[in-house]
Amino acid sequence: MTLKTGVAALVAAAEARIERLTPEQARALAEDPTVRFVDIRDVRELKREGTLPGALHAPRGMLEFWVDPDSPYHKPDFASGQRFVLFCALGHRSALATAQLQDMGFGPVCDIEGGFEGWRSAGGKIEKNS
Repeated sequence: MTLKTGVAALVAAAEARIERLTPEQARALAEDPTVRFVDIRDVRELKREGTLPGALHAPRGMLEFWVDPDSPYHKPDFASGQRFVLFCALGHRSALATAQLQDMGFGPVCDIEGGFEGWRSAGGKIEKNS
């Protein structure tokens, strides 16, 4: 089977049209109360590797439903008016998710280049789950 558009092309297109923070830029926002970090990784990834301190966990499969105020699954966290910084393991899923949320009219929203790995490599704090 040959796909019309592969995942690499989808990610590249998303990255070209969204705001992306370097891990260093993201670290500078870690204590900013107007910013909310959102971890879209699978719960197994969080348990295995930890997450950013205070990050909201919103699994990728539920993100659009949690953001939409008309959805029965809406989460009030997403109606806070904060700036949302999404991240996944390497920045691919979060780039796609950021583009999708922008298409929905949600924002301000951006992601972290390199995702959780980029954050960790840049010396960002990590909170381990117990």
